[in-house]
Amino acid sequence: MRVRCVFVGRLKEKFFHAAAEHYLKKLGRFYKVELVELKDAPGKLPPEEKKRREARALLDALKPKDFAVVLDERGQELPSRRLAANLRRWTEDPGRTPCFVIGGPFGLTEEVRARADLLFALGKATWPHELCRVMLLEQLYRAASINKGLPYHHD
Repeated sequence: MRVRCVFVGRLKEKFFHAAAEHYLKKLGRFYKVELVELKDAPGKLPPEEKKRREARALLDALKPKDFAVVLDERGQELPSRRLAANLRRWTEDPGRTPCFVIGGPFGLTEEVRARADLLFALGKATWPHELCRVMLLEQLYRAASINKGLPYHHD
């Protein structure tokens, strides 16, 4: 079973990198995880142009069989158990691969949102995209643990 993650930018802070690696390693016990890191748009560009360029890269990185779960503050919040049930369903579908998408610091374009099979929110607050990556990986590990009946998640 596979899970793809497509993220804009690399983790720059060591503590984010260490946390992401921690959850990737744990998640790797359950799924083959493909991680795609796209380059940030050049810093000198205006924010809207950065969003457009990053959107093009995100859309190009998505495969036709990807079930695109795009993180967006306007998306649907999923309690951990519901995310676990969805993840089970998504990973058991042989025709699709769940692909979790996180944009850059300036957000997403409507074109990326429109490509989403699901807009998913980690809450209604705005989070730094580097922290979102760690939070998403933790939630995916939590969901996998729930699906395997492991004691990581407590109701």
